[in-house]
Amino acid sequence: MSAKENTAIHQLLGLLEARYALRVLWALRDGHAQTFRLLQDSVGGITPNTLNTRLKELRGAELIAHGGEGYSLTAAGLDLTKRLSDLPAFAAKWTANQARKKEKPA
Repeated sequence: MSAKENTAIHQLLGLLEARYALRVLWALRDGHAQTFRLLQDSVGGITPNTLNTRLKELRGAELIAHGGEGYSLTAAGLDLTKRLSDLPAFAAKWTANQARKKEKPA
């Protein structure tokens, strides 16, 4: 991987590792716009201040936009969430493996 690619990945991961950033994107992945309140409920457990901060950061990164109906993913945000679409299958497999590890005697 080139230094330029490495820098780009580090920048993206820096944005996405912020608390609730991925949850906000994930909540919008179905393509339907959500109001602030609905998005707060969809994400769950996020304070208004934190949601406001994440929305500002994600808008600045051009992953989400705000329109008349609420917040929605941009083309780049849709592309990112499509690339993360394998996450549910991986998560299911991973949690099953974790559960099996706990069942095995030490």
